[in-house]
Amino acid sequence: QVQLVESGGGLVQAGGSLKLSCAASGGIFSINAMAWYRQAPGKQRALVATITSVGSTNYADSVKGRFTIARDKNTVNLQMNGLKPEDTAVYTCNANLAVRFPSRIGPSDYWGQGTQVTVSS
Repeated sequence: QVQLVESGGGLVQAGGSLKLSCAASGGIFSINAMAWYRQAPGKQRALVATITSVGSTNYADSVKGRFTIARDKNTVNLQMNGLKPEDTAVYTCNANLAVRFPSRIGPSDYWGQGTQVTVSS
């Protein structure tokens, strides 16, 4: 079964840095894209950054210039610099991928369990 496992969350002061990682595994044939989302208490889940199979990236306006997304095969990372209290949220990894078996099944979205990021002022 496909699994996405995140790591790297924690508590930091404003202006600090964290690096999140997400490893996908379990009979994967190909990955079309990977992304990071976040959800703060009482808020809707929002897209933070995406990276496609050809390496193109997109970022939410609120994190441009501070966050960097990168991918190495089945792992996606999110380097977060200049963190602000408003970045506090549960960060979740997403992957659009195709499995090896049954091969007739097309690409689907899979989600990790989430990792907490807390930024203090």
